[in-house]
Amino acid sequence: MASLKDLTTNFVKLDKFVGNEFRRWQKKMLFLLTALKVAYVISAPRPSEKEDETPEDICARSKWDNDDFICRGHILNGMSDTLFDVYQNAESAQEMWSLLETKYMAEDASRKKFLVSNFNNFKFDDNRPTMEQFHEIQRLYDNLKRHDINMDELFVVSSIIDKLPPSWKGVRSILKHKKEEIDLTQLATHLLIEVGI
Repeated sequence: MASLKDLTTNFVKLDKFVGNEFRRWQKKMLFLLTALKVAYVISAPRPSEKEDETPEDICARSKWDNDDFICRGHILNGMSDTLFDVYQNAESAQEMWSLLETKYMAEDASRKKFLVSNFNNFKFDDNRPTMEQFHEIQRLYDNLKRHDINMDELFVVSSIIDKLPPSWKGVRSILKHKKEEIDLTQLATHLLIEVGI
């Protein structure tokens, strides 16, 4: 069985959390903490002291305290120095985790609205190469998926067709009235044919 030291040294170094891409960092950190068998302290309360404690009660509380210390240390170690300074005084891993989620999930929700707005407001421009713009909107769509914003591909294809430049009115009409559904790859092929590549 691998020792704790082996486990921690064999993990690929996590990128330090600097204040963005919280969900990605959080998932990686949670995986590490789970592998170390200390993630439970984020959600489980510390065993309370009782009047007639058994040795098992004392042992359980001691284990929780030790695991909380390890968990806090790994979370802090996964942060930039600036964020370390902000969160180092949290009394438990649970408190620290909660503070991080409160702050960065709200920012993530705001970022998602911004991403959706960017996609919705995108318009093709006759003065720029069409395929360059198609790849740009495709990147916007991929960014939405990376942030767990799921949109039906048929909706996305239809939306992109609607965003084609005014000079593509005829092509827009042909693509809209196709009997079969087309996916993004097929749409790219149609656009390539139209631009003559």
